[in-house]
Amino acid sequence: MARERGIETVDPVHDGAGLRVAIVMSRFNAVVGEGLLSSCTAALAAHGVREPDMLVVTVPGALEVPLVLQKLATSGRFDALIALGAVIRGETYHFEVVSNESAAGITAVALDTGVPVANGILTTGDDEQALARMDEKGRECALAAIEMANLLKKL
Repeated sequence: MARERGIETVDPVHDGAGLRVAIVMSRFNAVVGEGLLSSCTAALAAHGVREPDMLVVTVPGALEVPLVLQKLATSGRFDALIALGAVIRGETYHFEVVSNESAAGITAVALDTGVPVANGILTTGDDEQALARMDEKGRECALAAIEMANLLKKL
């Protein structure tokens, strides 16, 4: 912890050494999911999370992600969780339902269990937007998971 002008602050830590991270990936829109997963696991490894300390679980779609996250969070085995997938707008209201409910479920897991969850479920208007965002979002989720796990250990 650093002090700035007499105020105690907690600096972000992106060192993943010793952290255990589980990733839940939706198989729907598989190309985007695999792209997210690839960049996410590469970033986790680049920041010190060992491959044996990573677990990847796949589920059919974004609505199934929160339940598996909850199971993993309550297992006591993981310091952080990551949700990956893509919900791409179609012609029906289903896009809004899946987007909103999966996001609410992911947030509820983190708040109910105290285990940080990085939400990497992309919600985009089309395939091209999802493909353009997947690499960066995967990396961002890895860093967010590491940072939040370290932050919660300090608090």
